[in-house]
Amino acid sequence: MKAIVFGGSGFIGSYVADELTERGHDVTIFDIKSSKYTKKNQKMIIGDILDEKTVKETVKGHDYVFDFAGMSDLDGATSDPLSTIKLNILGTNNILEACTKEKVKRFVYASTVYVYSELGGFYRCSKQAAESYIEEYQRKHGLDFTILRYGTVYGPRADEKNSVYRYLMQALNDGKITCKGSGEELREYVHVKDVAKLSVDVLSDEFSNKHVIITGQHQTRYKDMINTIKEMLGNKIEVEFKSPEKDSSHYNMTPYSFTPKIGKKLVSNYYIDLGQGLLECMEEIQKKIGKEGRNA
Repeated sequence: MKAIVFGGSGFIGSYVADELTERGHDVTIFDIKSSKYTKKNQKMIIGDILDEKTVKETVKGHDYVFDFAGMSDLDGATSDPLSTIKLNILGTNNILEACTKEKVKRFVYASTVYVYSELGGFYRCSKQAAESYIEEYQRKHGLDFTILRYGTVYGPRADEKNSVYRYLMQALNDGKITCKGSGEELREYVHVKDVAKLSVDVLSDEFSNKHVIITGQHQTRYKDMINTIKEMLGNKIEVEFKSPEKDSSHYNMTPYSFTPKIGKKLVSNYYIDLGQGLLECMEEIQKKIGKEGRNA
């Protein structure tokens, strides 16, 4: 089959593109910037999801469309709500229009567990709105979809917007981790490679027009994850917890509020353990620090 990954240069999108390629599919990556991870047998298209004509031309001839494009940073969305509306709602609508006209088999959308919450600020609002449009396109035009609601994803290729990457970079570069919060906050960390596999598994017919939750297998407190990093580094780093801003859009114990949105969680019995995943990330970051030091 032929699949296109909008936002395929990004953190999760690049891994999903790789997973599709590894399973023998013909993959096109569409993003505002070129991917550092493009494989020889993948096609790269530089473009903007707000460009309706280019989006339609790109979707033509593809069987499945994955949408990882747009604003993916909760804090960035909070500081720039207008861009969030344009990218996450209008941009998504442009892709939906193209998928409808080109009669693609399935539209797979990267959403968030924050759609269950009253938190998440403008990021959550944009994802809720996009989900509503996706569901309405199915009702009105028969465009089949799968909505993926991601939790806390970590792993190689992340950047400072990713909390685990940020803490590991602080630990390795500064010898100190500064964490906003009390440390009691709960997360279900899931490795990006596991996320990519599950995100492609949903192309199975059983996930058509379904809402799927993809998070980690176990709840972990911030302080336990931070102390794990500390112990891995010989207990030689300092840790400081700072009170979050009063209007923080991040959740403490759960992203869920009482809402009528329902989704089923998809997990694998074969997955990357958090400790092993942290070691993998440390190795990548250490190489980056060493490279930057040599180039200084």
